[in-house]
Amino acid sequence: MVEILFFAGLKEEAGMSNMQVEAAGMTIQEMHEKYLAKLNLNGLDKAMTAINEEYAPSSTILKTGDVVAFIPPVSGG
Repeated sequence: MVEILFFAGLKEEAGMSNMQVEAAGMTIQEMHEKYLAKLNLNGLDKAMTAINEEYAPSSTILKTGDVVAFIPPVSGG
């Protein structure tokens, strides 16, 4: 299992802070297409992706036990 974490606006859009999926052996992009596209999260394409607390490209292959975090851009003033 791979755990997915949502933060800020993505958490609100998804209606949950996390979910677990069977995504070992998939890339982040493949996981996104299979599990996250149906959630229709507007900010997901602009979000940074981290695996196990390190930023990672969408071509990174996931392993069992990975924690994937989607972190939307932060704005402030």
